[in-house]
Amino acid sequence: MSVRTATPNDVTAISRIATAAWETDYPDILSRETAEDGVRDWYGPEQLESELVESQTILLVAERDGSVVGFAHATWHETDREGYILRLYVHPDHRRKGIGQTLLERTCDELFEHDIDPINAMVLSANEPGAEFYEGFGFEFADESETETGGERHPESRYVLDNESRV
Repeated sequence: MSVRTATPNDVTAISRIATAAWETDYPDILSRETAEDGVRDWYGPEQLESELVESQTILLVAERDGSVVGFAHATWHETDREGYILRLYVHPDHRRKGIGQTLLERTCDELFEHDIDPINAMVLSANEPGAEFYEGFGFEFADESETETGGERHPESRYVLDNESRV
């Protein structure tokens, strides 16, 4: 498995992974239409291609056997120097193989290399495996707010990691 910076050629694979992950992780929370709308809003070709050229954005993909099987999307604010892992998904067929862990480590490494500290990770509150994933890496629950996905509002948890408390 390898991890690299995403390119415009990865847009379709990222969208496919997000769709599969949402269908697996949120079947009782997000309707199929809401998930499709959310994927289109967050991972549509125009949105992703604009993210690829942003100077304060990290968009990584994980490849296995020549196919993109996971991705991580992070950004930061220049003024407060805080990082935000917005999304990290591994296709359900490729989970439990260390891909998510590797993507998270690389994303955190890159953020810390840019002197970004602390790092916030956002996950829908209903995603218990997502929360456990971040907690296992040393992130601590900070608070809960709301986010909009496909026109619907959902509780979202924020987890925080600083460089000194990293596992």
